[in-house]
Amino acid sequence: MRVIAGSARSLPLKTPEGMDTRPTTDRIKETLFNVLQPDIPGCVFIDLFSGSGGIGIEAISRGATKAYFVELAPKAISCIQQNLSFTKFTDRGIVLKQDVLAALSGIREEQVDIIFMDPPYNQEHEKRVLNLLKTLPYVTEDTLIVVEADLHTSFDYLSEMGYEIVKEKKYKTNKHLFLRKA
Repeated sequence: MRVIAGSARSLPLKTPEGMDTRPTTDRIKETLFNVLQPDIPGCVFIDLFSGSGGIGIEAISRGATKAYFVELAPKAISCIQQNLSFTKFTDRGIVLKQDVLAALSGIREEQVDIIFMDPPYNQEHEKRVLNLLKTLPYVTEDTLIVVEADLHTSFDYLSEMGYEIVKEKKYKTNKHLFLRKA
């Protein structure tokens, strides 16, 4: 896995050993950032269920002012810290070693521009996180929320929750949903 573009372009990133994380492939990451690129420069980015931190680091490399990395697994936390150090982004990366819901409640930003989440599949983490996000003051109608999920995950509850799907990108086994508050 590597940084695709920006100031840290082509730098290799470490990934946690074992099967606890599923690093986003370079091809899918490139497709994702082709969609996000217009919103990245100068943005505040949150990478939930960060794993290796590859998505947040890509955002910083492409011009995000700051990225929050939220992760609980000690091996993944170590990986994120090593990757931030290796890419020289420690001054722009904030690592939160806690549960996603607790971390989100503790973030003190006026506005967050992009929130990316890639939770463990088929455990309904997305639903719980989206339910919390709609109540947080830094999540506005301008905040773009990207959810990576299993291809067959249903999001039929989104409009009830007050979200609209701006775009959906499907791959072989998973998909990205791009959401905003309605």
